[in-house]
Amino acid sequence: MASELLDQLRSAIRAKGYSIRTEQAYVGWVIRYIRFHKLQHPNQLDDTHVAEFLTHLAVNRNVAANTQNQALSAILFLYRHVLRKPLGPITNAVRAKKPQKLPVVLHRDEVRLVLNELTGVYKLIGALLYGSGLRLLEGLRLRVKDINYEYQTLHVHDAKGAKDRIVTFPEVLHQPVKAQLQQTQLLHQSDLARGYGEVYLPHALSRKYKSAARTWAWQYVFPANKLSNDPRSSRVARHHIAAGTFQRAFSRAVKYAGIPKKASSHTLRHSFATHALENGLDIRTVQKQLGHASLETTEIYTHVIKRGGHAVRSPLMDIYPALDEIGL
Repeated sequence: MASELLDQLRSAIRAKGYSIRTEQAYVGWVIRYIRFHKLQHPNQLDDTHVAEFLTHLAVNRNVAANTQNQALSAILFLYRHVLRKPLGPITNAVRAKKPQKLPVVLHRDEVRLVLNELTGVYKLIGALLYGSGLRLLEGLRLRVKDINYEYQTLHVHDAKGAKDRIVTFPEVLHQPVKAQLQQTQLLHQSDLARGYGEVYLPHALSRKYKSAARTWAWQYVFPANKLSNDPRSSRVARHHIAAGTFQRAFSRAVKYAGIPKKASSHTLRHSFATHALENGLDIRTVQKQLGHASLETTEIYTHVIKRGGHAVRSPLMDIYPALDEIGL
């Protein structure tokens, strides 16, 4: 019964065009929900049981607010699109608190140090994430057709919230990207000669344009070294470089650069936003560049700037204006 239900869930998710990551997350949360209620079928459960599960996550598992929200989204999807019995508002659950944390930001010299520790294609990816304010997967999922040299833009498709946007493409990266594409094209031609050459396409496009997956325009800018089986179609295809592969390279670069900050690949995006605002870029332009739905999300970077050393003059400087006066 559970296996059949999960297959129905997967089919409904794919029919909606959701990503493979969302599918895996939703299936995982539904499994946890069923197990929490001792393998009862969700048809036998209602909104009070959902609230119990959410409360368990917040109180006993101490999950983050975003994690709890994802679990709720998965369960609501199950009831609405698979069981066809939408739930009402879940108001009696203990909700996880969202901590008010400022993002980790590297200053410009630190960004340069980290990028200089990266090599080859990883350095290009890192420079693109910082130079265009991209999320890691947005950079890795870029296709050949998404690059516009004339207008110096990149077209980001199906980003967070299933939204598209146009972002800046730094001119300094034009030649390195062209060199990367030359290598990618050679790899693609080799794949075609061996009877391969496909990449993943969004579900609707793969049905409408059956040959598009083998065309040059749809190839990933940063392809993986090895062919792999598509987890949905089982066809042999060439995916993009795995996110974990770049994250490990980035972590090593931070370590070798001697930077004592808890920086991840997403820190490059935070740094882009902060430095863009410091350069005088309008906050709404930064909001559109980052793809934030709410201006409040972007405003957190103004708090980073305001809390910087240039925003508040320490009273210690009034007593000891120079280093030699303090006697340390």
